[in-house]
This record gives sequence, C-alpha cells and structure tokens, in this order.
Amino acid sequence: MFNKYLLRASMVGTVVGGAIILKDYTGGGNCPSKATIVGKTVIVTGANTGIGKETALELAKRGGRIIMACRDMGKCEAAAREIRGSTLNHSVFASHLDLASTKSIKEFAKKILDEEEHVDILINNAAVMRCPHWKTEDDFEMQFGVNHLGHFLLTNLLLEKMKNSGDSRIINVSSLAHIVGDIDLDDLNWEKKKYNTKAAYCQSKLANVLFTNELARRLQGTAVTVNSLHPGVADTELGRHTGMHQSTFSSSVLAPMFWFVIKSARQAAQASVYLAVDKDIKGISGKYFNGLKEKEPALQALDEETAKKLWEESAKLVCLEDALRACTAQ
Repeated sequence: MFNKYLLRASMVGTVVGGAIILKDYTGGGNCPSKATIVGKTVIVTGANTGIGKETALELAKRGGRIIMACRDMGKCEAAAREIRGSTLNHSVFASHLDLASTKSIKEFAKKILDEEEHVDILINNAAVMRCPHWKTEDDFEMQFGVNHLGHFLLTNLLLEKMKNSGDSRIINVSSLAHIVGDIDLDDLNWEKKKYNTKAAYCQSKLANVLFTNELARRLQGTAVTVNSLHPGVADTELGRHTGMHQSTFSSSVLAPMFWFVIKSARQAAQASVYLAVDKDIKGISGKYFNGLKEKEPALQALDEETAKKLWEESAKLVCLEDALRACTAQ
C-alpha cells in the first residue's frame, strides 16, 4: 500500500516538475550573463510591481544601486523594503515619479541630477494598457502620455548625466503590439477621431521603438546606447483594463489553458536585465529585441522620417527646451 502511494506521489512530482521545466523553456529562458553591476546606478520606472519589480530585484542581486521610480509611494516603499530584505542590498531606494505629470517628471529628474553622481542604466518600463479615454495632468491621452511622452521627457532630462557617466544604457520596454501600431502625427492625442483603447496602446508602443531608433541616431559618437524590447506576454497588473482580467470565465477557465505561453513577471524581466548587464552587447544601439533575441521590428518602426517628426512633435508637446533649462538651472 505504501509503495502504491509512493509511486503516485512520484508520478505527480514528475508531471509537476516537467510542467515547470516546460514553462521555463517556453518562457524564453533566463538572462545568460552572470555580470554584476556593483558601483552602477540604475533607474527603473514602474518598479513597484510586475516586470519592473522583478527587474529591480534581479539588478539589486547583481549589486547595483537601484532607484525605483513609481507613482504610488506606498507600494514602492513596500517593494523596496522587500527587495532590500531578500537581496541584502541596502542601496535600493523608492522615489516618486508620476509619468502622467510633466511637473513630477521634472522634479524627479532635478533630484537625480542634483543628488546622483552618475546614472548608468535607465529602464523605461512603466506603462498603462488599454485604459479608458483618460487624460494626463497635461491633457495628453493617457497611454501616449505615459508610455511615450513621459519616458521621452525623462530620458532627455537625464541624457547629459548619462553621457557623462561613461558606458551607459537606456532600455525602452515596448511590445509586440507595435507591429499593428500607427503614428497619426496629426492627432497623436486622439482629439479628432473616435477613441480606440487598443489602437491607442499600439500607437504608444510603436512610438517607443521609433523614439529608440531616433535617439540611437542622435547618440552616435557617445558612449550611451539605447535599445527597445518586447518582454513577452506576461501575467501582470498591466492587463487590468483588458477583457481577460475583467471576465470571470477568462480568468478561471482560459487562464489555466494559457499557463504555458504566458510568462511570469520574473521571466518577462529577463530581457530588460539582459540588455542592462550583458557585456557582449556593449556598443549595440538602436536595436529591437524580442525577449533575449534581436529581431527586426515592424516596417513602420524603421521609418526614419516618421521617427524624426515624432521626436519634433514630442519635444513641442512636453516643452522640452524649457524643461531642460529648468532642470539644469542652479
């Protein structure tokens, strides 16, 4: 009798273990680099939950000085305490940043410029996805405002600091959704046409890749690189506004069926970690990665003229020149 139960337990263990191994394989694997980043300062936006939190955790394990830039300071402080406790890295800090507010972005950037000796890695991770037709504090459409304009302004305000920091890296978390994105330069903020939550999200993710490519061109001759990535479809709070998260049928019946193809937040964070630390990609810039593999982005993401025009329009919308002067003023 004992042997029968032992056999059953062994079979269950084998099945469960095999399922876990298979999920790890379908999840794309872990960052292959074992590089540490002791002495480097890292900023991760949207780091209190999901992919951002797992990215901050992994980079804290590697010895970095981690600045977790988040809107919700309660959740951010709690996540920072958790990471400090689990990694024994006491250089993990919570800092307020609301990407839906250019005022908050400028205040955060000013604090970084005044207090940090260098910024070595900037991971523009935070995002909103398929939310209702909300507006930011500055009256931008929320998804375009947070996902693109917020990170566009933040990156530009920190750029000189990063140039002066030596070999620095900027990582923009985009999405495979960019392949069906369209940049409407005449109506970036959805003021003229009927609002479509999916199309607005895809536009913002295409903007991430176009911004990456244009920034890479502008950074030629410097030691700063910038790349974009698709982390994979992950089980995080990002999809809170989608049907999958709102439907009881989807969450209870369909979710288990997609268990093998949907990444965990830890798995999805591996691409950001890879681009942040791997020594073999030093000097590589203006590229798009799907997980750990470099891939060709959609054709519209390679349009240099659109990228330049998007940059110009973005700079106007966030009043970039005024923001730069304000942040560098003594």
